[in-house]
Amino acid sequence: MVAIAVMSSAIMELVDTSAVNVSLPYIAGNLSATVDEATWVLTSYLVANAIVLPLSGWMANYFGRKRLLMMAVAGFTVASILCGLAPSLELLVFFRVLQGASGGSLQPLTRAIMLESFPREERGHAMALWGVGIVVAPIVAPVLGGWLTTDHSWRWVFFINLPVSIVGLTLVQKFVFDPPYIRRRSNRIDYWGMGLLAIGIASLQVMLDKGQEDDWFGSHFIVVMFVIALIGLTSFVIWELTTREPVVHFHLFRYRTFTTGVSLALVLFFGLYGSIVLLPLFMQTLLDFPAVTAGLWNSPRGIATLVLMPIAGYLIGKRWDMRAMLTGGLIVAGLGAYLFSRLDLNAGPWNFVWPQLVMGAGMSFMFVPLSTITVDPIPAHEMGYATSLVSLARNLGAAIGISVFTAFIARRGQFHQERLAAETAPGNLSLSGAKSALAAALEHQGLTLKHAAHAALMTLYQALQRQASLMSYLDGFRIMAVLLIIAAPFVWIMRKPQFRKSAD
Repeated sequence: MVAIAVMSSAIMELVDTSAVNVSLPYIAGNLSATVDEATWVLTSYLVANAIVLPLSGWMANYFGRKRLLMMAVAGFTVASILCGLAPSLELLVFFRVLQGASGGSLQPLTRAIMLESFPREERGHAMALWGVGIVVAPIVAPVLGGWLTTDHSWRWVFFINLPVSIVGLTLVQKFVFDPPYIRRRSNRIDYWGMGLLAIGIASLQVMLDKGQEDDWFGSHFIVVMFVIALIGLTSFVIWELTTREPVVHFHLFRYRTFTTGVSLALVLFFGLYGSIVLLPLFMQTLLDFPAVTAGLWNSPRGIATLVLMPIAGYLIGKRWDMRAMLTGGLIVAGLGAYLFSRLDLNAGPWNFVWPQLVMGAGMSFMFVPLSTITVDPIPAHEMGYATSLVSLARNLGAAIGISVFTAFIARRGQFHQERLAAETAPGNLSLSGAKSALAAALEHQGLTLKHAAHAALMTLYQALQRQASLMSYLDGFRIMAVLLIIAAPFVWIMRKPQFRKSAD
């Protein structure tokens, strides 16, 4: 019951975050804004969410974990309702800031509660259940968001949180209790640390979210955001390492298993969210899949994860070496990413099933062992601080992955287009023959000779652009595969868990 209580809260936040992406064009049209302006609906949420994430461990000790969880769920729900009622884009962005600030602590809180509610030898089962929601929710959410938006209204993407939150609050109130070591140790609040963190994380998140749109460092605004983020985060780390009562416990990185796990979490979510962004774009922009169809055919990966994660949890309970499971998961997920790079412009929906099943199987044996082994050496009273850092790494990895892969696709598309154009110069006999044949066919359909020649050239140029775009996507999948496979040997830096009782 504890698992159901906390998972309902975590899934609500994850589904809402991903479902809103699908609704952006509808939000922009309904509120008389451009799509670029509407992207602040996403950016504002991500900024507020990222600021609160690393503070969750400190807030749990200061307010109490159960009280903070109920405050977060209630605040997220009220903000969701206000978002659904927003009459203008400006108010919607403001309410999204409130929603992001409320939801920022949900993921680390729910993970800490799940880890502590199960005995150490059953943590694999706990992380399997938690991981199902974390991995499947972002895949299912676009389908839900597309259906609610097209058949009802974008406002229902926010209103749907109300019944879920009522169930979550009821269950949390009844079944979740704070362990004795969760208590306020001091009334002192590290305002300097919080301020530096807010400035640094907010600037970094804005830079990542708006970089591709503003041409990265060709934009004065992005350069300013980068400088502020660098100064703010560097100052924050130095301050937290020297202050007496820090809000973020960087000393946890003295555990090599934890440090390695956090680093791998950043890399894995970099690749995971890169693929979550690339696949729907590939389906819709190159293969002309409707949005709902693209969402549906992204679900096999989630289905494989849903089926196999409990098996991963069971094997951990049988004392299988989690490092070996994690290594195998990384290699299999990398193979799935490589299979995506074998697709072409003739691919149909069924061609996406096998690569997704392979990648989903790999993800099952990645996330359950990683979530379990990363926090294995952490004392129980530090668990909230540890899960906050893991969640921050996960979110930063996702944000960086989305930004990097989006920029990579755009740049590689330009590169391939220039290369293909150079290979199809006017003297190319194959190009001249194709152009002449196409012009003749168009002329036969009633176009004049001049118009037929122009239309043939435009058709060939569009084909060249599509081919260049395809090649850029395939490059992205190859990079993803290489990244996952290269990460596999680093797993063995971590110590093998002993399933011993953690210190309070």
